[in-house]
Amino acid sequence: MLRTVDIVIPVYNEEKALPGSIDTLYSFLDRSLPYRWRIVIADNGSTDATLAVAGSLADRHANVEVVKLELKGRGRALRKAWLESEADAVSYMDVDLSTGLQAFPELIGSLDEGYDVAIGSRLLPQSKTSRCLKREITSRGYNFLIRAMFMPGFTDAQCGFKAATRKVVQDLVPLVKDQAWFFDTELLLLAKRRHYRIKEVPVEWMEDADTRVRIASTAWEDIKGLVRVKFRPPF
Repeated sequence: MLRTVDIVIPVYNEEKALPGSIDTLYSFLDRSLPYRWRIVIADNGSTDATLAVAGSLADRHANVEVVKLELKGRGRALRKAWLESEADAVSYMDVDLSTGLQAFPELIGSLDEGYDVAIGSRLLPQSKTSRCLKREITSRGYNFLIRAMFMPGFTDAQCGFKAATRKVVQDLVPLVKDQAWFFDTELLLLAKRRHYRIKEVPVEWMEDADTRVRIASTAWEDIKGLVRVKFRPPF
């Protein structure tokens, strides 16, 4: 039975978006999540005032904490924050809150029901998404490639809305080699290989016009990551 949950927010140069997002998330968790929870802002190499803003938010809210990394990389930030966590379950979501928060209690509740990993999916029939055609085609093409190469049993590897038990994190995260955007996919493929149970939760998702993701270069790095995992498994 879960008692505690950490929600990690990886950030890079998000001084403007961070206060509103944390206040919105804090208010939602306070009224909607039936577990003891903590928000961890993981600043990975920001060069603006993000760290100072995060510190002021931690001063204002009792259960908001800050982790500082000198080097950039979402995967690197999740690795540090998740492995250092002592919570029963860890999770993360993007700072823009592009995934609707109403799905978060179900995401965490899936772990309490016995699943090992829970992920938001924008590609389930019940999901609702709003994004540009280029991003839609890229995402669907990438997930089709994953299915063709691995037959993993899940539909959406990239949605920034995931959770896992502490046991899974301690077992798998040290094996993940990627430090950036492919971290999610690699973790899920490793979880599938080790026969952990993965639950997909339908979400509402809206594209952030100010996204930091460079679609073309990220897609290429992801494809190289798929080839590496396919032909050079870590165990």
